[in-house]
Amino acid sequence: MSACLFCRIAAREIPTKLVYEDEQVVAFDDINPQAPVHVLIIPRKHFVSAADAQQADATLLGHLMLVGNRLAREKGVADSGYRFVINTGQHGGQSVFHLHLHLLGGRAMHWPPG
Repeated sequence: MSACLFCRIAAREIPTKLVYEDEQVVAFDDINPQAPVHVLIIPRKHFVSAADAQQADATLLGHLMLVGNRLAREKGVADSGYRFVINTGQHGGQSVFHLHLHLLGGRAMHWPPG
């Protein structure tokens, strides 16, 4: 059994209400939301961070964004706008070391973000 929290969620070893799943990714609401809509979209394949992705993973990485677009429409934030965030490494703000895409929406986003 993997010690990775997100691997365990994707394997359904940790009960979580999924808002989306397919053979490549799962998505669920963030437990510490930073916006009215805050969904995490994770690949079932384990990557420590985006820095570990290879050219062979390009289709999977694109799929993460397409699922994010779909969820933005389903959550009602597609027309008003939304933000994708991928934190990479400690200084990038990554706290769970499994690649994940944040979908944030439902409020105005400001720049710079951090």
